[in-house]
Parts: sequence; structure tokens; C-alpha cells
Amino acid sequence: PTAYALTRTVFPFKKACQMIIELPLSMPYLVLGLSLLIVFSSDFGKALKELGFKVVFDKNGIIIAQTVVNLPFAIRFIRTAFEEVDERLEFISGSLGATKWERFITITLPLARNGILSTIILTWSRALGEFGATLMLVGATRMKTETLTTSIYLNLATGDTGASMASATVILIISLLSLFLTNWIGRKNKQESRMKDVNRW
Repeated sequence: PTAYALTRTVFPFKKACQMIIELPLSMPYLVLGLSLLIVFSSDFGKALKELGFKVVFDKNGIIIAQTVVNLPFAIRFIRTAFEEVDERLEFISGSLGATKWERFITITLPLARNGILSTIILTWSRALGEFGATLMLVGATRMKTETLTTSIYLNLATGDTGASMASATVILIISLLSLFLTNWIGRKNKQESRMKDVNRW
């Protein structure tokens, strides 16, 4: 929804909102993790904890950290996918009586589908390798807040090189599979574009 709003709607301070959303892309992840730690250690975070939603040094914090780090990345790529959709098609559909929702479901989303799928795969793969912000917010506790990357860190700290290599291998395999899938989706997208061009001719 954020990517769609940035490409298809006009509202005050749009550029400023876009800059704020993409700010985490240029921030060191340790600084981002420290910022999250300060936010969730404040009265706001304590209120959430009282409501049963613990973040600091909890597995919920892993999800929060990975989301904050990777969401701007996803928004930027999905925005690019929406920008590549020809707005004239939406305009023609609208002139024939289609609502904004119908235009989105029948035209924009199908044409941007491959870009969105690639973004989801890459973002998920990238999130698995997140380390700095997660470490700052939830620490690295065995079997509680341990992720693949913190597992590498903990095992190296205790001299268990074999376990570190095992975790690193898992991340490498997932990264290769993600890259293969995104390349396959991209190739499929190009083939569909070529077929459309041939049909036009």
C-alpha cells in the first residue's frame, strides 16, 4: 500500500514522507538497532510490555528489527514495479467504468506481479542475514533470540567453527535459491513481454 500510494497518489509532503521511509537504507544497522532499543525501552515500550507484547530481548523484537531494516528495501522495489506499469492502461480502464480498486486488481497488480514476487523473495532472504539491528534490540541468547547470523557469532565466540560454518552454509544455500528464483521470475517476465510485443506486431 505504501509503494502504491507513493506512485499513484498525490498528497502533501510526499517527498518528505518518501525520504523518511527510505532513511533506514542509509543508516548503519547498529544505529538503527540502537534507535529501536531506545524506542521500545521508553514508556511506549513499557506500555506494550504491560499489554503482553514484549519486544526488547524477545523473539518479537527479531521480527520488528528485520521488518524495520528490510521494509524500506521492499517498498523501493515494489514502487519501481508499479512505476513500470503503463498508467494509460489504468486510465483507459477507468474511462470504461472501472473503479480504482478494479483497476488495481485487474491491471496494476497483475502487471507488477513478477516484480512484487521477486521483492518478497529477496527481502525474506535479506532478512535472514540481518545481524546488527537484531543484536542491539534482542541480544544473542541461545535458543531464545538466536537467529542464523547470531548463531554464527555465538559459535565463533565459543570457538565452534564447525557450527558457524553450518549456519553460514544454510544462509548461503538460501541466498543462492533466492537468487535463482528471482532470476527465473525476471526471465519469465522478459519472455512474457516479448510475446506481447510479437502479438502486437
